[in-house]
Amino acid sequence: MDVTAFAQSAGEVAGHDLLSKYERLMQETQGLGADRMLNWSAHGELRIDETGAEQVWLHLTAGVSLPLTCQRCLGPVDIAVAVNRSFRFVDSEEAAEAQDEEAEEDVLALSQDFNLSHLIEDEVLMALPVVPRHEACPVDVKLAAVDPDFDAASAEKRNPFAVLAKLQGGKSG
Repeated sequence: MDVTAFAQSAGEVAGHDLLSKYERLMQETQGLGADRMLNWSAHGELRIDETGAEQVWLHLTAGVSLPLTCQRCLGPVDIAVAVNRSFRFVDSEEAAEAQDEEAEEDVLALSQDFNLSHLIEDEVLMALPVVPRHEACPVDVKLAAVDPDFDAASAEKRNPFAVLAKLQGGKSG
């Protein structure tokens, strides 16, 4: 995609892709949900900054429901992921890196091989929760581990001197 031309024409594009199109998202879902739809839209904008220079902008929205594993009950959970991000493009990677730290928006470098679907996938991946889980798990979650033999082992504490007695052949001195 030529982002500059897209912004100059105030272009708009939208799509509905099968999740199976996005390899890294399929890895996150452990191969589940390949037939689910990822809905997205993008529009370009050309803005003039305070110095009179043109700025290339791309606004992206995306949404999908991903089948993930609940980290509390380890069962399946559908997680709705929504992305609404704006990106300002600059001429080089160096400029993008320098400006990205201070800018409120994300700053990317213009490139001839810009791939919108890669950006969509990157943004959805970054929007995933660190710990996916149900609001309320559908099954009782065991939050404690109990070992019935633990108490019995504690009750049978060994006398440390008994080991010495065995080494001496049971003799007492």
